[in-house]
Amino acid sequence: MNKTEQQALSQSDRAYTFHPSTHLAQFARGEAPNRIMTGGKGVYVSDADGKQSLDGFAGLYCVNIGYGRDSVADAISKQAHELAYYHAYVGHSHEPVIRLSERIIKSAGMGMQRVYYGMSGSDANETNVKLVWYYNNVLGRPQKKKIISRERGYHGSGLMTGSLTGLPLFHKAFDLPLDPVLHTTCPHFYLNGKDGETEEEFSARCAADLEAMILAEGPDTVAAFIAEPVLGTGGIVPPPAGYWAAIQAVLRKYDVLLIADEVVTAFGRTGAYFGSHLYDIEPDLITIAKGLTSAYLPLSGVIVGERVWQVLEQGTDELGAIGHGWTYSAHPVCAAAANANLDIVDGEDLTGNAWETGAYLQKSLHEAFDEHPMVGQVRGVGLLAALEFAADKQKRTPFEPSMTVGARVSAACLAEGLIARAMPHGDILGMAPPLIITPAEVDEMVAMVRKAVDKVWSEVK
Repeated sequence: MNKTEQQALSQSDRAYTFHPSTHLAQFARGEAPNRIMTGGKGVYVSDADGKQSLDGFAGLYCVNIGYGRDSVADAISKQAHELAYYHAYVGHSHEPVIRLSERIIKSAGMGMQRVYYGMSGSDANETNVKLVWYYNNVLGRPQKKKIISRERGYHGSGLMTGSLTGLPLFHKAFDLPLDPVLHTTCPHFYLNGKDGETEEEFSARCAADLEAMILAEGPDTVAAFIAEPVLGTGGIVPPPAGYWAAIQAVLRKYDVLLIADEVVTAFGRTGAYFGSHLYDIEPDLITIAKGLTSAYLPLSGVIVGERVWQVLEQGTDELGAIGHGWTYSAHPVCAAAANANLDIVDGEDLTGNAWETGAYLQKSLHEAFDEHPMVGQVRGVGLLAALEFAADKQKRTPFEPSMTVGARVSAACLAEGLIARAMPHGDILGMAPPLIITPAEVDEMVAMVRKAVDKVWSEVK
């Protein structure tokens, strides 16, 4: 692509495309960057300027198998030629989705029974909300409808899913959150732990806060609790010690369903096939998306556990066919992409690589940044990692938001040749590379982060 063609494309993009999570006015005026991506191979992507970057965030935590995998592209093409589309309404099906559903249920275990398909994590969580409400209506509990999420949790950008999301950026000027959504304590020990408090004590306090909220609202009104096994967009925060055991004890006590939002963590990212496996979570519903197809095509799912499934069957015996459906649910081409993707995840043991190379990434980041004066905390699990920056390391004092330290480090990383994400609501640099990354590529990534952090520190210290 020559410069003239590139400029014309950029002008057209600015004139006609509505970009998500973008400063619209600055972008339209040409004051914000417009990077036109042209290719990818392995852990690297390239743009129209010919610049190659190591994608340290796997797109949006999703390109787990890396870029340019021919077997997935071939499976997409083959399925599109054979059967490009048919709906899944009233019992219609096809081989790709039948095989996909079986492998998901068997890999999940945990008493999971069926998979309902959508196209994004957001619509999957919308489905979860409807199923929770339907479940309680069938059981004759029409008042048991409130759903508790967590501050800094991320569950989508729809009306209900944007409400479940506990990040103000996704609420501002949208009249969100809607009822009946509540938000409880964020399990971010670095930010919310008290002086002298252990992680276990903090986890107990989080559980006590949840119980107090349930009691204040009335247990007969609280239907479900939704949470990511590891906080993602809220800062890439693994749970503190004892957190999930303490939380689940409260949920069982008050008959509150548990929705595990595994859009980021499912299919190997934490070094376990599901984050629920790693943290001994026993969910009633599981949300999946990103790693299901490694984003080669859009596909999401709700995995329904036994307790909920039995009530759904009872409901249709009493009320008739369930009144929920998407046109593109169980899309055959997307299902074929998912099967080809999971063949790679399983065949190349990318879950094992996420555990082993992820441990190397965590070790390398700690060695590089534990003593760095600008880094308040290094944290992560598997191939999820974050640096949280602090103006005063000992006091955990954040920088003034106007200094945009996280965004500046992210920009400095990009200048070095690394894509790493400035996480919202804090000065946090997030990393989630493809699960195929090698130790040598981890070394390359950490070296670029170190240069970027040192550069910004020299400007702000």
